[in-house]
Amino acid sequence: MSSLSTSGTRSYTVFGLVVAVLVVVLDQLTKWWILDVVMQPYPRVVEVTPFFNLVLAWNTGVSFGTFGSSHAFMPYVLSAVAFAIVAALVLWLRQADRRYLALALGMVIGGAVGNVIDRFLYGAVADFLDFHIGGWHFWAFNVADSGISVGVALLVLDGLFAGREKS
Repeated sequence: MSSLSTSGTRSYTVFGLVVAVLVVVLDQLTKWWILDVVMQPYPRVVEVTPFFNLVLAWNTGVSFGTFGSSHAFMPYVLSAVAFAIVAALVLWLRQADRRYLALALGMVIGGAVGNVIDRFLYGAVADFLDFHIGGWHFWAFNVADSGISVGVALLVLDGLFAGREKS
């Protein structure tokens, strides 16, 4: 029975890693499209709907610009922190015993890696999704940020309800 458990856990690990790779690929493809196709000539705002624009904003910090800095070393510091978090999440993923948990972890891992790639390529993260109501604009974000946000929300839900499933 333990070999089934081990192979089941292994398949969730592979599933989570596949999700992470898909998030990274989708994130980098959309960023390429925004940077090299949509935003030429730069800068510009592309109005898609009355509540949604495509823009280009460079985030030198983490979520919502927190810890933003123009210091040359900051992308490396933030990337090192992100890699440490990704390493911890991969260890957690290896222990995942449910597809839902592996999905959530894979989304967060993929989002973190996608944003680290930007930090190494550009020194900042390219954000381009701009939702707004009237004159109020939510922070611009990208596919990697979406993966992190949705993944964290799923982890919270999993933490709230997983105990009930097991009992």
